Amino acid sequence: MSTGSTDEKMKVLVYSDDAATRAEVSQAIGRRPAADVPLVEIVECATEPKVHQWLGSGEIDVAILDGETQPAGGMGVARQAKDEVYDCPPICLIIARRDDRWLADWSKADAVVSQPLEPMILADTVADLMRRRNSTRLNAK
Repeated sequence: MSTGSTDEKMKVLVYSDDAATRAEVSQAIGRRPAADVPLVEIVECATEPKVHQWLGSGEIDVAILDGETQPAGGMGVARQAKDEVYDCPPICLIIARRDDRWLADWSKADAVVSQPLEPMILADTVADLMRRRNSTRLNAK
């Protein structure tokens, strides 16, 4: 479990083709989404190849993927990552419609949040995923 020390950081990837969505997610998470988790370093991505590069690097602790991103939506990216990335980090999927929840299940996402984003819900969700990553990471840093 994290000690919450000020030296510790976890990288959170935010994937969306919409800069406003990336900014909204970053602002909702803040520097530390909960008192018992490390500080957050946000890594923004607007393209699918960059997401796969980051996820494959082993440096990402939590990924937040926008299901509405074009041309490669977050659901397909999540499914591919869960199938192909060794020690894949927990993934939070942002969906626009409640009817998309079944697709989020198909994508193997670890958590789902709906638009419009509720900052407290997103921060709590990310903090939970950070805790999970701290306890399940296969390759120690």
